[in-house]
Amino acid sequence: MKIIIMLFLTLSLYADIKQKMFDLYQNNKYEAVCTLGFENFSNHNKDEEFISLYAFSCLNSDYIDRLSKPIALLKVSKEARANSAYFSIILMQKKLLYHALVDNYDLSEFSLPTTDYVLSKVFDFYSKIGKHDPRDFYLFQDLQESKLTYKLYLVKNSKLNKMVIEEFYDTISIKRHIYW
Repeated sequence: MKIIIMLFLTLSLYADIKQKMFDLYQNNKYEAVCTLGFENFSNHNKDEEFISLYAFSCLNSDYIDRLSKPIALLKVSKEARANSAYFSIILMQKKLLYHALVDNYDLSEFSLPTTDYVLSKVFDFYSKIGKHDPRDFYLFQDLQESKLTYKLYLVKNSKLNKMVIEEFYDTISIKRHIYW
């Protein structure tokens, strides 16, 4: 009887975590969802809804490197495979853009799929510049919304440089994304 009670408590705890994550996600608490999902990932690594919720939360909170496990595990359903492909594109673009900024790598030869995510937009703009001398920063105007501008630059550090994308509406900073 104790085993059944323990099993029931364990299952309800797992369900509560997924529900808590969903509630936080609905309230735009993406970083909290990403952290909670990260802490409980091993208990839900076969639940594609959990994995997708975790991955989208990490994406929305700029923890893009945490997408590697979901990319590998989202494969059973059609929706999961689509999510995996979406996350793969963004992770690859992040890695290539960072490589281009830090190592002056030419991205103009690439013809890659893209997404509506801010990093993808900036990747597309940057790759169209072609081979060039490095700049301190790059400014790109959104093609759909003329008042939206993206500023791309590196914050240099002795240990690890960080890639920063700032979004501006007119001259007002609305969001800052930091990647490494």
